Amino acid sequence: MAGKKIGWIGMGRMGYPMAERLVRGGNDVYVWNRTRSKAEPLADLGATLVDSPSDLGECDIVFTMVSTGADVEQVYFGENGVLSGDATPAIFVDCSSIGTEQSADIRERLAARNAQLVASPVSGNGKCVRAGKLSAVCSGPAEAFQKVEALIATVAGSGVSYVGEGELARFCKIAHNVFLGVVTQNLAEVTLLCEKAGVPRHAFLSFMNASVMGSVFTRYKSNAMVNLDWTTTFTPALMRKDLDLGLAAARKLGVTMPVTATTREAFQAHFGAAMLKDDPDAYLAEDFAAVLETVALTSGMKLESENVSVPTGLEVPAKS
Repeated sequence: MAGKKIGWIGMGRMGYPMAERLVRGGNDVYVWNRTRSKAEPLADLGATLVDSPSDLGECDIVFTMVSTGADVEQVYFGENGVLSGDATPAIFVDCSSIGTEQSADIRERLAARNAQLVASPVSGNGKCVRAGKLSAVCSGPAEAFQKVEALIATVAGSGVSYVGEGELARFCKIAHNVFLGVVTQNLAEVTLLCEKAGVPRHAFLSFMNASVMGSVFTRYKSNAMVNLDWTTTFTPALMRKDLDLGLAAARKLGVTMPVTATTREAFQAHFGAAMLKDDPDAYLAEDFAAVLETVALTSGMKLESENVSVPTGLEVPAKS
């Protein structure tokens, strides 16, 4: 966005490649991260690193991609936060996954400083970002969204959906992650059902991915399930948190979600199964798709990597 100063906070598995897309898009981006070294490679691409979130107060737009609502509050309103001084960015774009009530409170506090919030949680992981297949769902003031839509589209690469005012995007993201958990749990179950009957995991998942039930998600998770590669994209704890958020919203709104409730308890079993590992904490820091191992454990199965190369569909095209 020509002439606009854009702030970015958060250099995690998602935040770094998202900010990188903004920088490579020719935008004037100012970056803060708690661990400065994680952001330093962006400086070589043209970003400006700052020493504190307060240094982003003069930006026109500030993006955040952090772990929790408490983190959002801290970097906005805490000591040395973006709003700790007199300057106030016009628009904040929060891409984090947080609860609706906390988001509404943050929106109200920003409004007291004459700033607008666009909630813009995203769907995908770091590989999706790099492949240009991230998607975003947005809510907030329509006029604010229109001003930042092109920037969000640059970050996402795949699609941007505006769903209305307030915190509606948060509900959409919670619903999305509930579906993610349900699909992952059931995919693990049916994959192992076929394996126990004699079908190799890679063969069954190849069939599934070519069928009407295949999706971007099932394709890029197949390699993990075939080769037991639990490189972290999303942790079991975060998955459990989002299932809890979905169930809490369902109770508040009076929606029956029995499949979600069952999935939540299935993921809880994964935490118990982790206690059988030599280092439970390290295991639970790995990818949530490792729930496949918990299903195998409760099914009397011992899994081994099939050592089969499986395309993810997220291969980044070679640059010309």
